[in-house]
Amino acid sequence: MHHRPAPAHQHTAAARRPATLVAVGHGSRDPRARATLLRLLDRVRELRPGLDVRLAHIELNAPLLDETLAGLAAEGREAVLVPLLFAPGYHVTHDLPAAVAAVPGLRARVAAPLGAHPLLVEALADRLAEAGWTPGEDDRRTTGVVLAAAGSRDPRSGAETRRIAALLGERLGGVPVVPAYASAAAPTVPEAVAALAARGRHRIAVASCFTAPGLFAARAAAHAPWIAAAPLGAHPALARLVLHRHDRALAAPAVVHGRELAAV
Repeated sequence: MHHRPAPAHQHTAAARRPATLVAVGHGSRDPRARATLLRLLDRVRELRPGLDVRLAHIELNAPLLDETLAGLAAEGREAVLVPLLFAPGYHVTHDLPAAVAAVPGLRARVAAPLGAHPLLVEALADRLAEAGWTPGEDDRRTTGVVLAAAGSRDPRSGAETRRIAALLGERLGGVPVVPAYASAAAPTVPEAVAALAARGRHRIAVASCFTAPGLFAARAAAHAPWIAAAPLGAHPALARLVLHRHDRALAAPAVVHGRELAAV
């Protein structure tokens, strides 16, 4: 009996290697930042053994994103870019798609930023608890939280950060959570602290909506009147969120050379 050979595209699909998760950090001059992200990705690998997981940076740290994507294209691998950023902004909406489009023949997807998700809120709440957040019912009228984030001129970024703040407030039992920004947007952390104090909230904590230590995170923490949470780092919930964004992006069509880029 003669069997009809499989179409060539089936052979190509069968031979194609699994997609690589490229976690994209901003980059920092703080030497702790890269080490922190590497620990986060170790957790991702523990959760998904066998998944090829690589770290890349937009600037300041090696490996840079363009070099990583060029290497993946040379290997014939498909890429899923997961921004280690919390809201839409120039890096997510421009830099990442442009980096994909600059590599001929690269099959790639760009995932959504980490964003307003219960897993992110779990990590934020845990970091506050580790810093000493233990207000009881009697304290709820005097406590408040400033959610410190990087900031962006993109209005979608501010809207997403406000959603994160609202979810964190619900998680903390209705305590007011005011978003604040290290750059490019208002209010600043000191301005948000002052606004909470004007409402009679004098036990004010700063929650760190940053993945790793760096200048912005340190400046935000320095303005905390009470306690300051550590950056999210290698929190298990953040590792699960990275995989969630990766999996959602994989459900979208891949693109070649930047055409019909899928942002989920």
